[in-house]
Amino acid sequence: MWKSARSGAALLCAALLASACGGGEQAGGTDAQPGEKVTLSYGVWDATQQAVMQELAAEFTKTHPDVTVNVQLTPWADYWTKMKAAVTGGAAPDVFWMNGPNFQLYASNGVIKPIEEQVDTSVYPKALVDLYTYEGKLYGLPKDMDTVGVWYNKTLFDQAKVKYPADDWTWADFKESAAKLTDPDKGVYAVGAELTSFQEYQYNTIYQAGGHVISPDGKKSGYDDPKTIQGLKFWTDLIAAKQSPDLKTMTDTAPLQLFEAGKLAMYWGGSWNVAEFGKNDYTKDKVDVAPLPKGEKQATIIHGVANVVSAKTEHPAEALELVKFLGSKPAADILGKKGPIPAYNGTQNDWVAAHPEWKLQTFLDSVAYAVPYPVSKNTAAWQEAELTHLTKAWTGEVPVEKAAADLAAGMNDLLAKE
Repeated sequence: MWKSARSGAALLCAALLASACGGGEQAGGTDAQPGEKVTLSYGVWDATQQAVMQELAAEFTKTHPDVTVNVQLTPWADYWTKMKAAVTGGAAPDVFWMNGPNFQLYASNGVIKPIEEQVDTSVYPKALVDLYTYEGKLYGLPKDMDTVGVWYNKTLFDQAKVKYPADDWTWADFKESAAKLTDPDKGVYAVGAELTSFQEYQYNTIYQAGGHVISPDGKKSGYDDPKTIQGLKFWTDLIAAKQSPDLKTMTDTAPLQLFEAGKLAMYWGGSWNVAEFGKNDYTKDKVDVAPLPKGEKQATIIHGVANVVSAKTEHPAEALELVKFLGSKPAADILGKKGPIPAYNGTQNDWVAAHPEWKLQTFLDSVAYAVPYPVSKNTAAWQEAELTHLTKAWTGEVPVEKAAADLAAGMNDLLAKE
């Protein structure tokens, strides 16, 4: 399951930038001699995927009998803190999971090795390949992917006599439904305009409005673009109309919890929510999923975890072989039955088939118009600025236009220092 990229990015600090990481072109040792036994460490963060990762490790050893893979689980809350310490001390895992917000920081500081060998990247969504490419070099092979849709409560839609979302619905359709689904007497809101989950909320509507978060070269903020501001107002307007709880309510009780308690009719969430909603007694038979509504454009944020090789690994050849295997079709076939959506094109059917009660094909179809998660060399810095400035707009302390302009100015200052 993909966790929010933002919280992990926020844990990175100047210690990584200041660490003596060395150049990305130099490994920490030499390859093993033929017949020599090698143990590779493999860092992951999701306990729900630990078993399938161990299964994949065992499959790799079947074709590489001299190589054993030790899957090392570090819970998400501690993963990046531990990784920062390991990198600084020269003891990072040989292979480990990487996400988009942290990628450029690790790549630009020589913490991970570029994949010099030619690999067929056409088997993965282009947006993910681009996400893990830095200065023309590929550093990670995509393992899985996720996109965002609108999970909706069929029971609440039926009670309000509102039609379920159509595949081609628009912002206007969404707003019309939101007004009808809100029932103050029952404490039911149409949706939660969450502030802290930009991947599921603000980034999507920004790109749907025709705006942008950051320029293609990663040097300029897009928050002062009028279209970007329209993407932000999509959410603040819902709060103002009381079709979403206010920020304090959503801080006290997260929108996910409100949705699972039948207090939100809709929840903008990812493909990773399948595991959560499938095991929740309330949602498992009451919800379904629809595409995000179309604004000026259709858009959804795409993200996915990649496997990368530590620049300090003592076994670079074996580590690369592991990364290649983890990005292969056989590995994706196994992952699709037991984990998140595999990134390898054409291997996602098992994931869809695992929950025939839901329209999970929605998440795959949206790849056609997906936008990569916006990042730069030090994403964490300006993501903190996003929260600082936009909180004032979400509470109504300042107009959205002012909050966005102040954010753009602060973000541009931070980008200039990268």
